[in-house]
Parts: sequence; structure tokens; C-alpha cells
Amino acid sequence: MQQAVVGVLVVQNRTKRHYTEEEVEALQTVAMVLAEVVAAADLIGAVPDEPDLSRQMPYHIAGTSFSESIALGHAVLHEPRVHVTKLIAEDTELELKRLEQAVYALRGSIDDMLETEDLSHAGEHREVLQAYRMFANDRGWLQRMLEAVKTGLTAEAAVERVQNDTRARLQRAADPYIRDRLHDFDDLANRLLRQLTGVTLASLSANLPNDAIIIARNMGPAELLDYDKERLRGLVLEEGAPNAHVSIVARAFGIATVGRAEDILEHVEPGDAIIVDGDTGEVYLRPSQEVIASYSEKARFRARKQEQYKAIRGEPAVTLDGEKVDLYVNAGLQVDLPHLDEAGAEGIGLFRTELQFMIASTLPSLREQIELYRAVLDEAGDKPAVFRTLDIGGDKMLPYMNLSALKEENPALGWRAIRISLDRPALLRHQIRALLTAAAGRSLRVMFPMVAEVAEYKRARALVDKELARLKKFGKECPAHLEIGTMLEVPSLAWQLDTLLPLVDFVSIGSNDLLQFLFASDRGNPRVATRYDFLSPAVLSFLRHIVVKCREYGTPLTLCGEMSGKPLEAMALAGLGLRRISMSPAAIGPVKMMVRSLDVSKLETFMDGLYGLPDRSVREQLASFAEAHGVAV
Repeated sequence: MQQAVVGVLVVQNRTKRHYTEEEVEALQTVAMVLAEVVAAADLIGAVPDEPDLSRQMPYHIAGTSFSESIALGHAVLHEPRVHVTKLIAEDTELELKRLEQAVYALRGSIDDMLETEDLSHAGEHREVLQAYRMFANDRGWLQRMLEAVKTGLTAEAAVERVQNDTRARLQRAADPYIRDRLHDFDDLANRLLRQLTGVTLASLSANLPNDAIIIARNMGPAELLDYDKERLRGLVLEEGAPNAHVSIVARAFGIATVGRAEDILEHVEPGDAIIVDGDTGEVYLRPSQEVIASYSEKARFRARKQEQYKAIRGEPAVTLDGEKVDLYVNAGLQVDLPHLDEAGAEGIGLFRTELQFMIASTLPSLREQIELYRAVLDEAGDKPAVFRTLDIGGDKMLPYMNLSALKEENPALGWRAIRISLDRPALLRHQIRALLTAAAGRSLRVMFPMVAEVAEYKRARALVDKELARLKKFGKECPAHLEIGTMLEVPSLAWQLDTLLPLVDFVSIGSNDLLQFLFASDRGNPRVATRYDFLSPAVLSFLRHIVVKCREYGTPLTLCGEMSGKPLEAMALAGLGLRRISMSPAAIGPVKMMVRSLDVSKLETFMDGLYGLPDRSVREQLASFAEAHGVAV
């Protein structure tokens, strides 16, 4: 059997009916026999080829949102990599000189890129590109290529060999963060090959349309910046990840981006009309006039909404019945700090300290940590800022630590977060020392990640007490006010609250990890990541148990994670009794508008009837409540 489609058997009926299992089986048998007859008689290709209509008809792809926005434009296919044809060098010394000159030119072009007006301002995208520049300046990378040339290869062939070796090594890594760096190295290698061959990207030509939407299998951050940003409207990737560097840069420039758009390159032609919905992750190729009209209105509506969010930035998030909901932002780098005031947030509900460690080429010194934590506290001023201690391992690896050598079947359930910190207490004490020093004379809030049992919290808290005693011994100023709490991300801790809550100053629910552990469902696996709903009775009743317990002990409770940044989910959290939630800065406006249109007492009464339902999700019921009561979700 050829295992190929040779035709289609169409069965139609004049009236609507349901075909029985026996009828379907008979039709499958007929189709199989016909296929054998066609193959045996060599009839394939006997019929004249017809034009491929699949690339002319409207086509819809459901991908994953990487950067929220709406873009309408025309497709531009990203330039493929340079193919190397000449492998053996005729003059090794000349090839060495060509390679060194090309590397220096590459580094200079990246430096020039960082100095352009639209990239010179602070932002997470700049941190990404500085890390990218660090890769380009890596002496080991250049040395490996020079050694390859000395074996008799051309400069181009040496670049390709080293990149193939790098690709093979990174693809074997279990850690998604490390695998994502492969795109940066691919980008660097391709740019270096273009330096060597003199091939320029089509994106630099004047033929780029004014409403360009780039289509690519994958790409690095600098490749995206090769395109004229005045003409760039959207980006669609067949692969990619939301935390990949190109996604971060796209978000910084407000470019609508959809990833994991399977097989889009098989269906798109250059110049095709295309709509990218970065809110829902949908892509429409060659859309109908009705779809275009609908999305044109959606884009105008989105612009009006943004103006409304700006108008209430300084207003409190208070419900119609007088309940205040404190809205905090999540942050992780110094460049995130201006978002605190821009978003109109109450404070920083989660500062991810590990990001400083992840973008550095070496372990940050005590001084560097102190400077960062002091800057965060300075920016926060009188507003609270909660620091989470190192949450590394799992999908967050440090390039200069040998964690990648640790092979684990289930890294998300393995040696990570507080487990690493307690096994390497010097690492945690070093960080706590930096936090206490930075907060001298001020308020400090610290929490530990992925605590699974009370004994782990007590061991970590004891290290804080040792560092406090050390400061006092040397006559150093201590924080004026210190609160120590824990993340609740592991379900086992929810059943130890009677023991835990008298020991902590606050609790913060990490919804991302908590829910993947609750459902035993890897949130990074596209096959199961959306299988379970945040708004399921199981999740809501579980969270309700935590809320009730914290109220009983008077322990402040916050939820930070993906769940809190969406208006409908945030509405459900308010209905559960949560009054402190932390989210991305961009989510503050929509969530605040929702809160200010909500009567939370009515919602709490309504939700009493949802916890025991056998349904997979109560999303529809909550959406119906919002619509009936005029809640802006």
C-alpha cells in the first residue's frame, strides 16, 4: 500500500441522517478497494493536474497567543537560512581572516542595533538583546569556528559545522529554556553566514508592504528587528514559545504575534491577505469580507478600550458594593519597574529574583543583587514589593550552573526552587543577605517558592533568622519591618494550613504550578495544556478552601499567576473571596474595569451553587452572570 491519498469518495444524502457504524465500515472497504484498483492500474497521474485551490480559499489556523494585539495586513515569508555549497578551503589563512572580520562586523551590527532610537530605551526587550550580544561576543563560539577552519573547512562551512554541533547538543536538553536559546544561536549563525556571503535579507528591500505580517517557522529576536518596524504589523510562527526571545521583543513593540500555527507555511503565499488575532491565537488567511469587517471593528474597539484603561489608571479598584480589590503587578527585571506607576497598580505582588540570575553570564555578586533589590524598593516607594527567592530548576536553568547535567524524567516535579535552595543553603543565605541589606531601615517582604511541607518553610525561615543575627552581630542596620511568607504551589501544602498559617506572615498562591500539579497536566505540553479549565468546579472549590482557611487565621492571601490576569478569571477570584491579586502590567486596566463594574456580593451568592457541579467547567455560567449584570469582562 502506498499510504497516500489518491482520491476522495464523497457520499451525500438528500436529507439529514446519521450513518450507522456498519455503513461507515462498508464505505471504508469500498474506498480501500478503489484505492487498490487505482494503484494497480497505474492510474495515478492519468488525470490532468488541476490548479491547487487550497492556496486560494480562506483558511483558518488556531495557534497560541504570544503577544496580544490585532493585525490586518499582507503575508511576507521570512528569508530562509543561507545554504553553504563550498566546503573545502583553498587558503586556510584567508578563511581565518574572513571569519574573524565577519564576526567583528556581526558584533558591530548588533551594537549599532542596540543604539538605535527605538531600542535604546530600557525594557525587557533590551535585556534580551544584550543577552543576544553576549552570545555574539562569546570567545568560545569564535574559537570553535576558528578550529574548524584549521581542519580545512571554509569559513562558511565552519560556521555551519559549529552550529550543527550546538543544535544537536541543545536539542538533547530536557529544559525548554535551554532549547529556546537554540533559536538565538541559529539566528546568530545565519547572520554570520550573511556577513560572509554578502546575502542581504529581503526584509531590507523597499518591497516590504506597509502592513507586513511576517510568516516564519521560527526566528531569533535580531532577525525580527531587521524588518522596518514602521511597516511591521504582525508575526506568525509555526513553532516558538511565549517566553522565547523573539516573543519578548514582539511584545515590547506591540506586534501581534501568534505561535504554534501548525502548517501555515504549507497554506500561505506571499502577499496573501492575513489577519492575526494575538488575543485568541487565531490566524485567518485570505479572510472573507465579513471576517475583515469584523476584525476592523475589533481593532477600533480595542483602541477605544485602551483609552478607557488609561482614564481609570489613577482610580481605585473598588466594586459597586464597596469592596476594594488590590491589584499588583508581577515583575522580574529592573526594566519592569516603571510599569508599576504606568499601570496604576497597588504594588509589586511578585518579583521573580531568578531572572537576574538567568540573563547573567556568571552568578550575580552580592553587590549586584543588593543594587537590584534596592532599585526595586526605591521604585516601589511606599507601595509593597514581594520578593520571591530563587525559583530555578524545572524549566528555568542557569547557563553557568551544572543543572543541565542533572537528567530528570519529570523536571517540573524534580530538584528545583526551595529544594535546590535548601540543599545549597549558601546560595539562599547569599540572596537573603542581599535582600536584608538592600532593605535596611525599610519594609521587606520575602516568600519561598514551591514549599511542599511545613518543615521546608521552617528550614528556610531559620536561614533568614541566621542572617538577621549576623547583621546585628556586625552592627548593620536591619529592615524596619520584615514579613516572611510562602508560595502555595504544591497541593499538599493546602492540607497543612492549620500548621502553616500560624507561622507565616502571608501566603501567595502560584496558580500556574498549582493547577498543573492539581491536574497532573504539564502546562508546557500543547496536547494537555488546555485540556483542563481554570474555571472548573475542582479548581474553584480547592481555592475556596484556601481562602476560607486564611480568613480563619487572618493571614493575608494573594494570587499571582496567569489566572489573575484575565477579567473573567479575576471575577471568579473575587467571587471566591480573594481581595489581592497580582498580574502582568498590561492586565491591570482590563481587570480594574471589571472590578469597578462588579457587585461582588451577588457574585459570591451565585458561586455558592457552582462548587459542587460535576461539569468540566463553569466558564459559561460565569460569563452569563457577567453579561446579565453588566460586568465588563
